[in-house]
Parts: sequence; C-alpha cells; structure tokens
Amino acid sequence: MELSAGKGIESFMDNLQSVVLGGGCFWCLEAVFDRMQGVTSVESGYMGGHVDNPTYRQVCNGDTGHVEVVRVRFDPGKVSYREILDVFFSIHDPTTLNRQGNDMGTQYRSVIFYASEDQHREAKQTIDELNASRAWPDPVVTSLEPAGKFFVAEDYHQEYFANNASQPYCQFVVAPKVKKFQQKFAEKMKA
Repeated sequence: MELSAGKGIESFMDNLQSVVLGGGCFWCLEAVFDRMQGVTSVESGYMGGHVDNPTYRQVCNGDTGHVEVVRVRFDPGKVSYREILDVFFSIHDPTTLNRQGNDMGTQYRSVIFYASEDQHREAKQTIDELNASRAWPDPVVTSLEPAGKFFVAEDYHQEYFANNASQPYCQFVVAPKVKKFQQKFAEKMKA
C-alpha cells in the first residue's frame, strides 16, 4: 500500500468500515472473512448482552444474553458492505432461530449488529430480497440490532481455525464453510 504525501495511515484507517455479525460459532465466520479481499481484520468476540467483560464459558451457558460474533473491518473501496452480507448469508443458515447445526441457544443466533442507519437499511433490503427470491424454503430470521459494546473474545479464540485446523470441530464444521466460500466466491479470495 502506498500512501500519498499528506495522507498518513490515520487517513487510510478513517476510510475503513466495520460490521459485527453473528451466525453460529465465531470460529467459522472468522475463518471465512479472514480470506476475503478487502477485509483488513476479523476479531472474534461477544455483543448484545447485559454483562461487562463476559467469558466464553458465561456466553456458552447462555446466561449473559451475548452472541458469539465477529467484528469485520473492511475497506469499502475494495469490498462493499453488500458483498460482506452476501458472503455472510451464504455460509450459515439464516432461517434457523437460535441455532446453527448442533450449536443451540440465543448465543448462536443469526444477527447483524449494524453501525449506521445505512447499514441497517441495506441489511433489511438484503433480507427482503432473499425472502422474495425464496433463496431458502423458510424465511430469514436474522435479527437486525444496533451495535453495542463489543467485547473481544479470549486470545485462544482469535485465528482459531488457522491455529487448530486439524482439530475435529475445525475439520467437520469450519473447513466445509471455508471450502464453500472458496468455491462460491473464488473471485473474492485474498491472493
């Protein structure tokens, strides 16, 4: 990346946008978005609950109201918010309420925590289009909620798939989602 004179890293960073997404286990979402062009960082964490600094154990127990999420930072000059949403909706089942595969509970619900009214409007339009096209047999139940405080998950959750690819959960749950992304969105893969 080359920055012109007078435009420092701060100006570049100001152009980034972020969105927080929940679609089941955060390891799956992180592994996919890490591979997407235009995405500058992905952090696993928690949002939407009523406890400050929740732990993974607390969130898994379903007592805090938090969702396992990823915060995706992206360069809108390289990838659009709509493209982020298209990938999001293709790598999880947005029609199951409070469930993704064997993961059950509100902590695994499908949710978009929007950062602006523009993001809210575009996410709602995307859901309306998916329902109108009957992309799935059942309607999309993804909730749209204003972004709240984001709590970064414990260090061992960051880059989990990259660091634990041979672990059975990663092989049987995460890897197929990564493969689906690579097949369906090959042109959006990082080089």
